[in-house]
Amino acid sequence: MSPGPARGRTAGADPGGGRRGPVRRWQLVRAGSDAVPPSTRRFMARARQRRMRAALPWAVTAGVLAVAALVAWTVLGTGLLGVREVRVEGAELVTAVEVREAAAVPDDQPLARVDLAAVARRIGTLAPVQRATVTRDWPDALVVRVVERTPAAVVPQGERFAVVDGSGVVFRSLPRQPEGLPVVRVGQPGPADPGTLAGLEVLGALTPELRGQLVEVGVEGLARISLRLRGDRTVVWGDATRGTDKARVATALLGRKADTIDVSAPDVVTFK
Repeated sequence: MSPGPARGRTAGADPGGGRRGPVRRWQLVRAGSDAVPPSTRRFMARARQRRMRAALPWAVTAGVLAVAALVAWTVLGTGLLGVREVRVEGAELVTAVEVREAAAVPDDQPLARVDLAAVARRIGTLAPVQRATVTRDWPDALVVRVVERTPAAVVPQGERFAVVDGSGVVFRSLPRQPEGLPVVRVGQPGPADPGTLAGLEVLGALTPELRGQLVEVGVEGLARISLRLRGDRTVVWGDATRGTDKARVATALLGRKADTIDVSAPDVVTFK
């Protein structure tokens, strides 16, 4: 007797005669809001807030550093805030063009990278400039304030007159003697010349009365200084020491009828 037709296979039957477990088909299903207990949701929310608070300072720091790096690159590494102008104040004996050329600051050099002290030193090499200060004027300018030398005397040099300041520095040369400046006659004027310094020291000791009569201070040697006054009168000064005493005595004797007044030893005065 032949077997009848096979009925449906048992779930999980293996055609080879083996047997497997039941086949499961998985499907993802979004859980509803009510599937998570409220206490768990509150815990998770607090955890997220703590993570955000912990990360916030790092995020702010990173943002600040990024902005600072961008600003530094803009200021130091580009010509966006570069030098467009060099303004000069206080210059009369030198021109603004001379000051700018001495400053030697390239156009568009980043303003923040300009060495202000070095620029001031370069400007100070100009003979009429006693000192200079340089400041930044953001966003694109340098301001140079110049203090020029004050003339103290003139020294005849051939057909010209060298103008010296109180320290003996020659900073101008003029074709004629300027009014109001006394004459000091020395060979080679300069701040290292003892004769120049001695003549200037004598000038500083003179009274207004002597200055009003002065034609020139002659320095033939450090101990052979004399004053030539109006009316072809001479004051023998000697060296530059005791200038106040010599000036006082010479001033007191200006009323005497004498062509030569010798105050080289102010305690023993002679005149003739």
